[in-house]
Amino acid sequence: MRCPLCSFDSTRVVDSRLCEPGDAVRRRRECADCGARFTTHERAEAVSLGVRKRGGGREAYDRQKLLGGLMRAATKRPVTVPELEAVADAIEAQVRREGGEADAERIGEHALRALISLDRVAAIRFASVYRNFEGLDDFEAELRRLEAQPLIVPEQLPISPAVGGGDLPSDPNGSIASPVAPATGQPEEFDAVRRGHAE
Repeated sequence: MRCPLCSFDSTRVVDSRLCEPGDAVRRRRECADCGARFTTHERAEAVSLGVRKRGGGREAYDRQKLLGGLMRAATKRPVTVPELEAVADAIEAQVRREGGEADAERIGEHALRALISLDRVAAIRFASVYRNFEGLDDFEAELRRLEAQPLIVPEQLPISPAVGGGDLPSDPNGSIASPVAPATGQPEEFDAVRRGHAE
């Protein structure tokens, strides 16, 4: 590697160590000509992921978009940010295993299944947007579908252990406070469900 000070093209590694959380290597290098030392960081090149939209188009996978949807669904519910980040991490890993591209519908189903196991109210909220509910009949049908599914204990979840993440303001009970202003344009039934279940 070229020295950043004298541009000599021969340097050697004098120290190498793993950086937390383990996704990079920090190396100290020394120039063979001028003796200057400098630091480099080595990371695996990220493979871009893709999403196939319902209309047939494609777009880049956006982890923050998925995480934002999960957080909105879990607003003021007893679900932690690390739990939601673990869900997003697991879904991203699943997309990678499936070849780096997945249907938007499949990603939504992965997210919904994980939310069902964490908090069913959050799952209903997520489903109302993801499945584009238009009336009470849609909510009632989804509630019946969720009630028919057995509860999954955390050990059975197909998600990685909770990982650290940025803290959001929370209510006194420790649940997630709204990270954004309430969404507009939601059906009135969504608000009724939210008011009826939010503590």
